[in-house]
Amino acid sequence: MGRLFAISLEGKIYSCKHCKTHLALVDDILSKSFHCRHGKAYLFHNVVNVTLGEKEERIMITGLHTVADIFCVSCGSMVGWRYEAAQEKSQKYKEGKFILERFQILGPDGSNYSIALEAQIGGSDADDA
Repeated sequence: MGRLFAISLEGKIYSCKHCKTHLALVDDILSKSFHCRHGKAYLFHNVVNVTLGEKEERIMITGLHTVADIFCVSCGSMVGWRYEAAQEKSQKYKEGKFILERFQILGPDGSNYSIALEAQIGGSDADDA
C-alpha cells in the first residue's frame, strides 16, 4: 500500500468524525436541506479526501438516482455519497455533487451531530415505531 496524501483545507471545514480528516469547506455547501437514513445531510459542490464506491441505482424521495457511496481516505468510514445521475429532469442539478451525512462529520467548530438528540427534539419515540 502506498503513502496516503490527504489534502489539508484552510478556513471553516467539515471533517470525518472518526479520524478528523478534512472533507469539505463551509463555502462549498449548496444546501443544508437534505436528509439521509440517519438524519440531516448537506449537499456540497466539492469534497476532498474521499474514495468512490461502486455506482448503484437508489430510489430516493426525489426519484431514482445513480449514486456512489463516498468513503474517508484515512479511515475508510462511509461519509456520504455522490450523485452520478438523476432520472428526473428537475433533479439533474445534483449530478456530480456530494452529500455528506451530518452524523458522520464534525462541524467547523468541532461539533458532533447527535442522532439521539434530533430524535428527542423531534419528539419521536423509537420504542413506539
